[in-house]
Amino acid sequence: MAEEKPDKELFELGMQVRREVLGDDYVDAALAKATDLDDDFQRLITATAWGSVWGRDTLSRRDRSLITITQLASLGHHEELALHLRATINTGLSREDIKEALMQVGVYSGVPAANSAFRVAKQVFAELDEQAKS
Repeated sequence: MAEEKPDKELFELGMQVRREVLGDDYVDAALAKATDLDDDFQRLITATAWGSVWGRDTLSRRDRSLITITQLASLGHHEELALHLRATINTGLSREDIKEALMQVGVYSGVPAANSAFRVAKQVFAELDEQAKS
């Protein structure tokens, strides 16, 4: 059973994990865009999603990444899907892993969800390949 951590500790852990998974540039930009309207929300997702969940050691980051990608694809959250596809550079998923996960989405969540997810993945991978050439 995971040990409960105080909010400040969860936030600090969450910030560390969020940076390791999504990268400093993304996290810095997200925090810089925060306003009075969503600052509390940024703190909440850092402490809960990244600290309380991603910060647990029961599943590897690779496993959590795979689960997250299939859920985002299934739910049609394309912007977040693209973000987590980019993060696979840091989580250890291969493009073959992602292809298999999206095949799974097609069977269990529907062909339209998988079609959209494959479209997002192709765009993200094309951008990453272009960046790698630079």
